[in-house]
Amino acid sequence: MYKNTPSACKLILPFVLVAIGLAAQAQHSKLVNEPVDVSGDFRDFSNTLFFADSLASFDPQTGAGKLKWKRHEPFSAHNFDNSMLSYKRSYSNEFPAIEYAQDPVLPFCVEFTSDRSVRIRANTSTHPTAGEKSLMLVAEPARDNSWQYSRVAGGHLYTGKHGSVTIYEYPWKVLVKDKQGKILTQTRSSQDGRASYTPTLPFSFVRRASDYSRSVAAVFSMSPDEKIFGCGESFTGLDKNGQKVVLWTHDPNGVQTQTMYKPIPFYLSSRGYGMFMHTTSPITCDFGATYGESNAMQIGDENLDLFIFLGEPKDILDAYTDLTGKAPMPPLWSFGLWMSRITYFSEQDGRNVAAKLRQNRIPSDVIHFDTGWFETDWRCDYRFAPSRFKDPEKMIADLKAQGFRTSLWQLPYFVPKNVLYPEIVEKGLAVKNANGTIPYEDAVLDFSNQKTIQWYEEKIAGLLKLGVAAIKVDFGEAAPLSGVYASGKTGFYEHNLYPLRYNKIVSELTKKLNGENIIWARSTWAGSQRYPIHWGGDAETTDKGMQAQLRGGLSLGMSGFTFWSHDIGGFTMKTPEDLYRRWLPMGLLSSHTRTHGQAPKEPWEYGEAFQDYFRKAVEMKYKLMPYIYTQSKLASEKGLPMVRALLVEFPQDPGAWLVDNQYMFGSDLLVAPLFENGKARQVYLPKGKWVDYQTRKVYEGGWHHIQTGELDVVMMVREGAVLPHVKVAQSTGDIDWNQIELQSFANTPEKAVLKLCLPDQEEIKEVVLTKKAGKLTVSQDPFAGKIKWNLKQ
Repeated sequence: MYKNTPSACKLILPFVLVAIGLAAQAQHSKLVNEPVDVSGDFRDFSNTLFFADSLASFDPQTGAGKLKWKRHEPFSAHNFDNSMLSYKRSYSNEFPAIEYAQDPVLPFCVEFTSDRSVRIRANTSTHPTAGEKSLMLVAEPARDNSWQYSRVAGGHLYTGKHGSVTIYEYPWKVLVKDKQGKILTQTRSSQDGRASYTPTLPFSFVRRASDYSRSVAAVFSMSPDEKIFGCGESFTGLDKNGQKVVLWTHDPNGVQTQTMYKPIPFYLSSRGYGMFMHTTSPITCDFGATYGESNAMQIGDENLDLFIFLGEPKDILDAYTDLTGKAPMPPLWSFGLWMSRITYFSEQDGRNVAAKLRQNRIPSDVIHFDTGWFETDWRCDYRFAPSRFKDPEKMIADLKAQGFRTSLWQLPYFVPKNVLYPEIVEKGLAVKNANGTIPYEDAVLDFSNQKTIQWYEEKIAGLLKLGVAAIKVDFGEAAPLSGVYASGKTGFYEHNLYPLRYNKIVSELTKKLNGENIIWARSTWAGSQRYPIHWGGDAETTDKGMQAQLRGGLSLGMSGFTFWSHDIGGFTMKTPEDLYRRWLPMGLLSSHTRTHGQAPKEPWEYGEAFQDYFRKAVEMKYKLMPYIYTQSKLASEKGLPMVRALLVEFPQDPGAWLVDNQYMFGSDLLVAPLFENGKARQVYLPKGKWVDYQTRKVYEGGWHHIQTGELDVVMMVREGAVLPHVKVAQSTGDIDWNQIELQSFANTPEKAVLKLCLPDQEEIKEVVLTKKAGKLTVSQDPFAGKIKWNLKQ
């Protein structure tokens, strides 16, 4: 041990200095595809900021005008021994000064696109915006003329059915209220920060000194007790208030980090509004993390295009998905069990698993071949390995005859050893860098290039024509930031758009050739919900991994996605049996169900007792298929999630906004998974009465310690609900839809209404039940006697 002597200090000091230097270097190191956090640009002393100041002009009839921005700069403010970042007025630094505006006056407009939707646009330069069609929108929204205009002191008021928007001239402000007159949110100006000693960023844009590029900070107010939800499949706390969320598609290699496979530039608030940031650029949402009253959406785009929606969560999701698209119904077979592991390597593997599923009477609809169906594991060349697949087309046909569809893995990255790599590079099908080569060792397909799309479609079409039912659209999160794309844009704008392009190509081709809306995708952006299905990525095989996986699904559901799945038991290692038992019901009580991850995943590999449990759990889902299919249809028409946070279904219940470890499965089933070993858990039940699906015990709303039943999960049914069931079949194709059992979870009410959609009709019909001789009977049958009803009370 060193003694505290001058000579010892001389020995230690160089190491200390080196350590400090290495630490400083580490703070500034950049990793490939590291999320782009644009918030730092608004704190960079070399940059110039322009604060929204006043309306320079405005036409109330068109909603178009011009906004004056005042020039400011960041600086280091000091008080005693403390420094902090602040902003001060600055003046023109250009030459010749007469050619450049010190305080620019730039285009601004407000539009109303529905009776609950407002669009705010602001430019940061005089350059016209590109006119290409947005892939995020189903169509350019039309104007809604129901909003009424009136002049008010100092501003312009627009009043609609669900609220009002006031635009004040000086200081410039956009004020949003609900129909009762409560302030929902408003833009923040520099004057709004005067109540605090802490300098805060107002509504502004930054001009970078490095390249004169610009980005917008759309800064709005946050209220006491306000809660924020959405932003995609986020694995952090469900309520984003107090968090800083970076929206950049990224492979987090798990589900317990802040980064996301599926960021979505949309969120909703407990105050009664939602916001959609219509851009593909990186975004940093600072939801009161830096300053509690400030919701700073720091948007990489040089122009702001922001939609605001008014209403409760269901209203907001409906309006948002009217704009960006609703998820169409996937085929019935996709709702069954997908059996998979990483990976089945041969035709014999697939046939053996299918045979054992049928021998052991475990219902299933899909056999998935992951990374091992090529000659070299992971090396995607779109060809079944000739050495291990004797006749893949016959195998696919034979499996289908047994009630199994075939799903295949692939990805859009090509290693140099891949036989397709030279062709992709030579034909210019990959993303390039500034010198015309490729930025990574791998060739990344450029899906903004029509030639690449045609090449890729030929490869995927060859598989679909063999009889493959679904393509796993894996990866897609690593489009190069430094890349130069055929679209003419760099990765700053193409990176987040890449998953949407990728999803769209495979989904539309599958629909064209197979007539079905189905893919199995990992990455997304706004609009990807139009191309179901998406699963939750590579969850850790742990209790915390299971819990984080559910939070991600709930968050994605509040971002416009109806359908979602995840790898039951986790992905990263062999699943311990107790975790598998607890995770299984959560996976089955999701719209789509897949066992996947490190081997083994097959239930017989865990012994007969576990196999019996597994069978019983899977049978439960197949019995509930009429409920699941009908609820999926209802949800898809309104942009609602099947795995639904309680707050979506019960917005008037304050407790529902606080719970993130339970969910509604459709509108009538409440599911509380077990995240730790045991046979009971604390469960929050919204107001009203609830019936335990497994034990039939009745509970009042509130907190309860509830025991599980045969399955390691708590399942509660809203009292008064009637759930349709069918007899267990070994595949969805074998279900007898002409015989439906109706299970009533009610104290024999006078009347009950059941909504039902049959797969061959795609129309939701209402079955009316009324009490007769103390029992419910079907009094109105829209199916005209085609269904034999069996009532169980």
